[in-house]
Amino acid sequence: MRGYLHGYTAEERERLHRQARFLEQVVHDRLPYRRRKKLLEVGSGVGAQTEILLRHFPELHVTGVEINDAQIAEAQRYLATLPWAENRFAIAKADATQLEYGPASFDGAFLCWVLEHVGDPARVLAEVRRVLAPGSPVVCSEVLNATFFIDPYSPDTLRFWTAFNEHQLAVGGDPFVGAKLGNLLQSVGFRDVQTEVKSFHLDNRDPVERAEMLAYWSDLLLSGAPALLERKLVPEEVVEGMRRELARVARDPNSVFFYAFIQARARAW
Repeated sequence: MRGYLHGYTAEERERLHRQARFLEQVVHDRLPYRRRKKLLEVGSGVGAQTEILLRHFPELHVTGVEINDAQIAEAQRYLATLPWAENRFAIAKADATQLEYGPASFDGAFLCWVLEHVGDPARVLAEVRRVLAPGSPVVCSEVLNATFFIDPYSPDTLRFWTAFNEHQLAVGGDPFVGAKLGNLLQSVGFRDVQTEVKSFHLDNRDPVERAEMLAYWSDLLLSGAPALLERKLVPEEVVEGMRRELARVARDPNSVFFYAFIQARARAW
């Protein structure tokens, strides 16, 4: 997870919980895990997505793999508080490029906002395919950061966003990996590969949802500020300028927000 530029602070762990709840409806729409028993979740983080999977699919047991100790501890703490999760999850510390599971260990896999942070997404997906039983579904949801747009024009926000994406590339991640999911899944042997562009285009037709989305994105953008400031990739003035711009866009009665991510689905054979 060399490309994880949000850090592993307590604030970031709470942000991940908020993010999962905020995007639940679109990320977890029509997932193909009905009658599945043993799901592998790669990059399970703080357990925020795990909770949703367990709630939506009562027959499912989820094995989450995660590299960061603080995230693992938070996932175990959080999931232990949920009655419906009891005896239905396991969180293991693991390198997703070298999974310690045998072939056909799982009958489904779920990856959400994780391939953007790894140096070799094809290798991760190859390992996922190796441990899946034939016919098992995999679903990957990933960013496509080139699609981000807000209006009124916000130059400091765009400067920050460019630095954010360039830094993610520099530390081994890929902020554009969503567009590559079809190629990646096919290259490692998955079949029936399908991709869907899921977009948010919010304007005066839904001002409440637009305000909520802008608040969510302000949270996300500012979570990357400490890393960029520490490495002097942006000056403090740009971060403060971005804060002002995002607040202005949120107040503007005619503001526009657009972003798209990619969700890919395939089967192991």
